[in-house]
Amino acid sequence: MNHRPISLLPDVLISQIAAGEVVDRPASVVKELLENALDAGASEITVRIDGGGIQRICIQDNGKGIPQDELELAVTRHATSKIQSLNELESVMSLGFRGEALASIASVSQFTLSSYPKHQDSAYSISNQSGQWLLEPSAASPGTTVDVQSLYFSTPARRKFLKTEQTEFFHCLDVVKRMALANPAVTWLVYRDGKLQSRFQESSWSARVFSILEAMANGASKPIDVHAADMQLHGAVGLPDAARGKGDMQFFYVNGRFVKDKLINHAVRSAYEDVLHGDKFPSFVLFLNLPANEVDVNVHPAKTEVRFRNARAVHQWVRHSIQASLAPSRAVVPLSDSPASADQVAASTPVSSNAWRSSTGSAPVVQVQAKSAALPFLREELADYIQAYRPLEPAPRPVQITAQPKEPQAEPPRAAEDAEYLGQAIAQVHGIYILALRTDGMVVVDMHAAHERVLYEQFKNALDNQQTISSQELLVPLLVQIDPRLASEVDNGQHLWEKLGFRLSLISTQELAVRAVPSMLAGQDLSALLQQWLEDLQLYGVAHVLERQRNEWLAGLACHTAVRANRKLTIPEMNALLRSMERTERSDQCNHGRPTWRHFSLSEMDKWFLRGQ
Repeated sequence: MNHRPISLLPDVLISQIAAGEVVDRPASVVKELLENALDAGASEITVRIDGGGIQRICIQDNGKGIPQDELELAVTRHATSKIQSLNELESVMSLGFRGEALASIASVSQFTLSSYPKHQDSAYSISNQSGQWLLEPSAASPGTTVDVQSLYFSTPARRKFLKTEQTEFFHCLDVVKRMALANPAVTWLVYRDGKLQSRFQESSWSARVFSILEAMANGASKPIDVHAADMQLHGAVGLPDAARGKGDMQFFYVNGRFVKDKLINHAVRSAYEDVLHGDKFPSFVLFLNLPANEVDVNVHPAKTEVRFRNARAVHQWVRHSIQASLAPSRAVVPLSDSPASADQVAASTPVSSNAWRSSTGSAPVVQVQAKSAALPFLREELADYIQAYRPLEPAPRPVQITAQPKEPQAEPPRAAEDAEYLGQAIAQVHGIYILALRTDGMVVVDMHAAHERVLYEQFKNALDNQQTISSQELLVPLLVQIDPRLASEVDNGQHLWEKLGFRLSLISTQELAVRAVPSMLAGQDLSALLQQWLEDLQLYGVAHVLERQRNEWLAGLACHTAVRANRKLTIPEMNALLRSMERTERSDQCNHGRPTWRHFSLSEMDKWFLRGQ
């Protein structure tokens, strides 16, 4: 038991305690110093890392600099030029603002700050290398240079927790990349142990992204730029089939600040749920801009976490914006190939209605029959729709390719000059794949996976277009125990419950009576589902769990009813599926996130056989 009297801690110890939160590794030092450089308006920043940042970190910028008479204040705890009042703190837009970084860094290193403002006659520096602060003239270049050496020499215990020099360097480099992505107008140079490691020249935003994140280049991502009221989301989202085994290419910025936020991560992940395969991680670079007073960036000393004033609205908007960006299929005529718009493409007229019939004159066999054993709870909801389903039938166009040429000497099938983006079917390969011809190469389609996605989207639309989902009254109300803190969500979400076919009422703050349920959920165990749904409503304002459950069931139905392998299709039936894909959202992936088609260009095939070499 400690019986020493209460006393004030020494300033140096206070700074060292703060350093444990703010500068837990060399990369944290780099982050704090780069934020200051950007806030100073720098257009060129040089980063020098020696010994993984433990030996030396030197950040040089060409920003506005710090006047001589402010240098001592700059290294004093809780001194800053960026906020002066609580109102400014609540609407802060600068990157560094807490006034702790320089003092904390200096308390655990040999530290020199040199600055040369444009209006000053010469440069000055302040250094603690003699054991106390020394202010003297310097030969520094215009701007500011911060030189941090022997990091953690005064707190050796901290050094024991660091990794190898190589690991620490790459953590530092990651910080530079995060900053560079958000600031393409700035030129960045990174030196490692005296040698130039990376250079990011001033460029457009897209060029900067592709230079740093090569996995998002070459058509592997889609741009996004959406506005709603006073919010804007822009950037790029990686295509689902370019997802990675780890989440190392995920960058989200709020008002220019890189953040790691659970709410945002959930919104992005759920936006990809319908198109991502397995445990893959999507790549993205996204910038969310909103009024400064709508977000609190002062949640964590390292400023990597934020809190939104209206978290539910932000979550839903981010999620739906990304979903909408990912929804359009690549299986449409690209603008570079045709002047036609996407709407014109959807209204194109490929094949005459007679060609949709097989040689026996019967209707195409790609129709769907509901299987009694497959998810019977959906029969009532979708029976009429399922029985009536056919692939979307386009209007007439002259037929260029026939299913079964009557004459042996007939000209072999070829692609029409104005063929659709997925081309014209010419063959079925091993009862699994459709081979289609395009003017610039060929397309291979997994017919089951493609048909599965087409059906799945049709089923979702059939349910979504209903005003309310039909419900089934329970003879005896189902009593469900809930967390008391979630009780208010039952009353708050009554309009949602009723639209989705539920009739609920609170018996107490811990018990819920379920009197009616959606027909599709009849006979299901609802206790865990309702508890999780209430938690989702509280956190995100959306019934994400129920939607995910619904989609899993519809995906299962689509999988069971889609055309199977070894099912022989006629050429018109294959073309019917291709045209349906071109008009279906997310048709690039099946319901499980696997790709449905691949394009092979003529130049690519020439390389296979070394033509022209």
